[in-house]
Amino acid sequence: MLKLPRKTVINFVLPALAVLLVFNFLSCFKNPVQKTFKPHLSLIGLVKRELLGIVFYHRNMVLADKLQTDVNLLRWRLFDFRELSQENARLTNLLNFKQKSSLRLVAAKVIGRSIDSWSSSVIIDKGRYNGIKTGMAVVSPQGLVGSIVESSENTAKVLLINDPNQGVSGIVQRTRQEGLVSGTLGTSLIMRYLLDDAAIMAGDIIVTSELSQIYPKGLLVGRVVKIGREFSGLNRYALVKPVVDLANIEEVLIIIP
Repeated sequence: MLKLPRKTVINFVLPALAVLLVFNFLSCFKNPVQKTFKPHLSLIGLVKRELLGIVFYHRNMVLADKLQTDVNLLRWRLFDFRELSQENARLTNLLNFKQKSSLRLVAAKVIGRSIDSWSSSVIIDKGRYNGIKTGMAVVSPQGLVGSIVESSENTAKVLLINDPNQGVSGIVQRTRQEGLVSGTLGTSLIMRYLLDDAAIMAGDIIVTSELSQIYPKGLLVGRVVKIGREFSGLNRYALVKPVVDLANIEEVLIIIP
């Protein structure tokens, strides 16, 4: 029989036996411990999953907010691009009209509008410093806009043709029938003092006549949309839709005599 040295037994064998005894002892309690703490371990696992879910949700919300901010920024950039593109098209049209016209014209931007309900006017960014004076005609590439009624050093007030105090001597382009065109504060103008047998119909084009003291003849005013009879029964009238979108006009041209 092999006999181990005393020193070997003390240093190696006894510690190994002690470790084996401890593992055997703990294995006896393994199943009871698991059974005892299993509900708690399950609860801890559930809490862990919920916490991870909250973390992921918060991270996704932050990411979604960033993406929404980026989308809004792109939308604003697209809006700015469209606005600049539309402005460029309007200014190009204005320049082309100015170059082709035989009239002496000064371009101006609309910087203000009347806010009351009994007048129709706009403020432009050109005034006496630019040679703008009261009584000058105001047009756009589409047609007649109005006339200057007030002028300061750097701004001027334009009374639009749809103001009731504005009067334009007009003529039916097709038949040369004349009448007085004035504003109604609405989307239409009214052409009065038409003879009962006047040759005029819906669709006819109205232009300024040579009788006007402010406006050059031949400026496009609008198109007839309806014919009616005055209360007196002696004359007829015509409702005329302006060719210029007066409610949204942004740039104009002033005719310098």
